[in-house]
Amino acid sequence: MKQQYLIAALLAGMFCASQAQAQMAIAADVGTTGEGDHLSVPLQANLNARFGVGFLNYSYDSSTDDVDYKLKLKLRTFDALLDYFPMDGAFRLSAGVVYNGNKIDAKGKPNKTGSYTLNGNTYTAASAGQLDGTIDFRKVAPYLGIGWGNPLKAAGWGISSDIGVLFQGSPSTSLRNTGCDPLVCAALKTDVAAENAKLTDKVKDFKAYPVLRISATYRF
Repeated sequence: MKQQYLIAALLAGMFCASQAQAQMAIAADVGTTGEGDHLSVPLQANLNARFGVGFLNYSYDSSTDDVDYKLKLKLRTFDALLDYFPMDGAFRLSAGVVYNGNKIDAKGKPNKTGSYTLNGNTYTAASAGQLDGTIDFRKVAPYLGIGWGNPLKAAGWGISSDIGVLFQGSPSTSLRNTGCDPLVCAALKTDVAAENAKLTDKVKDFKAYPVLRISATYRF
């Protein structure tokens, strides 16, 4: 429910700001936050408010020391930003808050011999069952960045860009197995917990997510 309230608040902010200001600009984005859209409205001569969304699904392979994983990255961001133009030009400083729906789904893969090695112990894939995990991040995250381009400066089409960091906090990992052989389930539980600690260490650098984005803008 908290997620729904935050999204609704962001959308309400977009609507109210657009109603309060006759001048506004929209942008279509692509970058490390996926594909998305933003709405910009002026607050002062050198200060804009910007509201937007971004989505991306991306699958890739990775591994810890013991287990290979198929990872599916799901990016879902809703942001409310302030863009400050200190020199009244195209260069800007940006800061704001982001609803962070980002997460990673992890699926363990048996090795070439059809087994898992967990915490130094080897299990057949049949006895271990399926190894699945989820990597979550802080839901409300601050954003700081710089950029180029003021979509409200002139009417018509333009280009802008963002370089920044989303501070989404240390990831929370949850690794579990299902369908294990009852004869090994008790021992496997301890070894899965040890592997979860390795997975946590593997993804610790995700706490600061880089934002690189380029946008095509249009001012009405």
